[in-house]
Amino acid sequence: MNFIRFITGSIKIIFHGSKTYYAWLILLSLLIIWGGIGYSGQLGHGLIKTHMRDSVSWAFYIGNFTFLVGVAAAAVMLVIPAYIYDWKPIKEIVIFGELLAVCAVIMCISFIVVDIGNPLRFWHMLPLIGTMNFPSSMLSWDFFVLNIYLLINLFVVTYLLYCVFYKKEYNKSIVLPLVLISIPMAVAIHTTTAFLYNAIPGRVFWNSALLAPRFLASAFCSGPAILLIMFQILRKTTKFEIKDEAIWKIAELMVYAMFIYLFFTIAELFKEFYSDTENILYWKYLLFGIGKHKEIVPYSWLSIIMGCIAFILFLIPKTRRNFTTLNIGAVLIYASVYVEKGIALIIPAFTPDVLGQIYVYTPSITEIRTAVMIFSIGFLLFTFLSKIAIAIVFENYNISSISRRIKSL
Repeated sequence: MNFIRFITGSIKIIFHGSKTYYAWLILLSLLIIWGGIGYSGQLGHGLIKTHMRDSVSWAFYIGNFTFLVGVAAAAVMLVIPAYIYDWKPIKEIVIFGELLAVCAVIMCISFIVVDIGNPLRFWHMLPLIGTMNFPSSMLSWDFFVLNIYLLINLFVVTYLLYCVFYKKEYNKSIVLPLVLISIPMAVAIHTTTAFLYNAIPGRVFWNSALLAPRFLASAFCSGPAILLIMFQILRKTTKFEIKDEAIWKIAELMVYAMFIYLFFTIAELFKEFYSDTENILYWKYLLFGIGKHKEIVPYSWLSIIMGCIAFILFLIPKTRRNFTTLNIGAVLIYASVYVEKGIALIIPAFTPDVLGQIYVYTPSITEIRTAVMIFSIGFLLFTFLSKIAIAIVFENYNISSISRRIKSL
């Protein structure tokens, strides 16, 4: 009964806000409708509405899936200093990292659903019901760890908000073990995603032992970049307070992740170009193009340049602690990793194809609209969850105060 009152009270919170809040909800709703109409075309005609073909069978959807797995894993960047080292400035905001992880995993699963074509095929991935080919299938492992990570973060966030809602102390013997489990699970979700690529030996572009650590390093750059921007927006638009020290600490942690990512990338490039085997063909297509086919070269170099600029801005303490340059760096590293995961990671592995042909892939309008729909749903869910968390934790809302506000309207 108490839990039902908590749920109904939380629902009441999301229906009250400023004009800006409602304008944001309307915008997201319109984007969801626009994207949903585009996705209906894929439902009616199949994956032929996309630009994926036999030559390039993984593309925009899987690129977004891979990127969002990294965003979900990045919650560990807040969990470790908050719960392991009990650093109060981070501990006050760690709940938003967990909320972001929940929304990111939901978007990840959504991109899997749209990528398999007919969504009714999704039942094959359900344990005990479908044919998961567990444990031989890496996709089944990936789906398994993603859902475990989702359930852990969802339970922890719900339990903490429930306790604050009723002015109760949370049970550390319940929360702390789950938080500690979530740390290796955050590593596991992106490692397993990397293994999903590694498990295809015919795609030599992905056949690297450094792929998993590179995935993790890039995740610890892009995910916190979103949080840096989000915290500043929340600080200006709500009563939510966050100390500058917390933002600067997150930015400092990102520097270490960016350095590791750049080091691994340089090591990979050295191995490929110094060895100069036939497998270098895929790297040449990525960085220099093959003949007249240079379609993705500008994107790959743009990703590299944006990443390097962001690293310099975060490396220098003066620019890292200046909010203008900090935000520029956050946007650049987010865009850099998004382009790298969406284009530079997937397309070169299929180009040239097994017959030596080059199929020039670009996302179709159906793929773009479907992606807009999924991201808008994720943003809408995160908006609702953040509003509930801010109201309960930072504005001291409980069941009594909510009832009084409703009656006063």
